[in-house]
Amino acid sequence: MSSFRDAMRRVATGDNAGGKSVVIIDGGPSSEVGSPELGGLFEIWQDAVSGSLDPRDNSDLGPSRPIVRPPDGKMQVRWFVVTPSPEGVPKSSLDEAVRARFAAYGGEHHVIDQSRHPAMHESHSTDIICLLQGDVSLILEDGETHLKPRQVVIQRGTNRAWQAHGGPALLLGVLITRELKRHC
Repeated sequence: MSSFRDAMRRVATGDNAGGKSVVIIDGGPSSEVGSPELGGLFEIWQDAVSGSLDPRDNSDLGPSRPIVRPPDGKMQVRWFVVTPSPEGVPKSSLDEAVRARFAAYGGEHHVIDQSRHPAMHESHSTDIICLLQGDVSLILEDGETHLKPRQVVIQRGTNRAWQAHGGPALLLGVLITRELKRHC
């Protein structure tokens, strides 16, 4: 598990005053909720999806506080860790614990239906998710898909959850906010 913490290294580049490319950040997450052993969110970067890019602006754009979904017009990059569901804990207790965790990063309104899994949630974003280490399944309202390391999911605003098998799993996500179109 310490390898998850070791894997969470972010290196960001920019230009120095002389216009030469340099490393401006070399370290761990900009903010986090949880721990690699117990699951959580570990923020890397947040930036506008449009507009100009200035490599001379060497600001750390890593969010100072984890949030479920980036603000409108932004993209966000994060690691997240999913752990297996604890055995012997009543589902109602797990549901309540997940709602409390989502509330810790302003996402309680994203938990809309926990009938299939305590961590089922929906956000209005396109998420590109890559399993880095571990063994997980993507749980949807109608089905489940098992993933192996280095496989990618394009998650498009659907209600979903992640279930780790046999130990914690480390994933990398790029989240891009989108307006969600619902068909009635």
